[in-house]
Amino acid sequence: MAVTASVQSSSDFRFPADSEIRRIISERIENRKQRVGIVVGLVGPEGRRIVARGHSGKDSPRFVDANTVFEIGSVTKIFTAMLLADMTQRSEAELADPIAKHLPEEMVVPQRGGKEITLADLATHTSGLPRIPDNFSPAADPVNIYADYSIEQLYQFLSNHQLTRDIGAQWAYSNLGYALLAQALTWRAGADYETLVRNRIFTPLGMKSTAIILSPEMKARLAAGHNLASEAVPNWDLTTFAGAGGLRSTANDLLTFLEMALGIKQTPLAPALDATLAVRRPTGMHSEWGLGWGIMKSGEDEMIWHNGVTGGYTSFIGFLMKEKVGVVVLSNTSAAGVENVGYHLLNPEIPLSPPPKQHIAMAIDPCLYDGYVGRYHWQEDFILTVTREGDHLFVQATGYEKVEFFPEGERDFFSKGVDAQITFEVDDGGRAESLVLHLDGQRMPASRISE
Repeated sequence: MAVTASVQSSSDFRFPADSEIRRIISERIENRKQRVGIVVGLVGPEGRRIVARGHSGKDSPRFVDANTVFEIGSVTKIFTAMLLADMTQRSEAELADPIAKHLPEEMVVPQRGGKEITLADLATHTSGLPRIPDNFSPAADPVNIYADYSIEQLYQFLSNHQLTRDIGAQWAYSNLGYALLAQALTWRAGADYETLVRNRIFTPLGMKSTAIILSPEMKARLAAGHNLASEAVPNWDLTTFAGAGGLRSTANDLLTFLEMALGIKQTPLAPALDATLAVRRPTGMHSEWGLGWGIMKSGEDEMIWHNGVTGGYTSFIGFLMKEKVGVVVLSNTSAAGVENVGYHLLNPEIPLSPPPKQHIAMAIDPCLYDGYVGRYHWQEDFILTVTREGDHLFVQATGYEKVEFFPEGERDFFSKGVDAQITFEVDDGGRAESLVLHLDGQRMPASRISE
């Protein structure tokens, strides 16, 4: 998602007071009922601050804090990109290397126009690969969607896939690309992903609470994940896709990482961090993408960021390059809006999402629903499945229970259970070609992928 507001840049930058941050996150937890717990971490030359609100579980008495463990989803990608940058610093790989150079010989990687996909193409989301492979079907466990997707399935997909975009020509976010990047790096290094990222990044930085497989002590600090309706959901198990979204971490650990990124903490990893920002490719949305990072340029400053969403959690990490300040926001609810808080704290000109408005159901011809029924590709790896049951329309997101949506117009629908609305975009025959999910004040398009 692109944010086009200008980035604040001033020598006297100040974060809001803790009381204001507490008001912002309390409003989301207590008034909007959108979150179970939220932890905000702030860091700058003057030190770090933590503001937390809510609980580690809907029915848990334990409050979230700086050491609570959360799934961080796609924020994992910045660490995968750091691994790539570190390996180039050690002359173990080059950004221009074809990925086939760092994969088993029997592995077939698609090409197009005489060009091969490089490590840099994967890291900048310009490989031409789709967001998820077309043989990705989480039927075995619709809640834990990655658990049974194997490396053999990934290789099978790549062997049969025909690229539809020229390599390096167009930015398109791809979890598949980062899964493949991690596979290439680990095959080159001869170590599994978690071992590699721990030895190369976490241990040197002193990040002791970031991992995929949790120790008993970390499990005791793990916040339970919750879906949009604040119902507890299982954790995701990402094996083949570990490098795209498999890590768990804490606000304290991520602030430690930001201290390195901002130059507050001096480490040998600083050149690798610089390298992740040196390569940039346009997204076509008033921003650029480096190795693992989204980059919003405006005026004399830059906002560097990434967010993450899993079945039960949301996350944001970002910093201002020249102001030398950073923000982490973690929540144990899978809902949009956490990144909005992060953007706003780094730049008050980016407004907070407004509170939900009231919606009133109206009567329309249920036959219109037939044109809306189908599967739509939403953000990350979520699919929205729209079904009709008699005179009722239901929407089910990957990993969630189906939810009834009520009409407030022929193409506009809303949920009574969560603050979510859908607008169908139809052709002349009334068949929806795409939809827009309005969630927590944000507009998120989804394209139809099947009937």
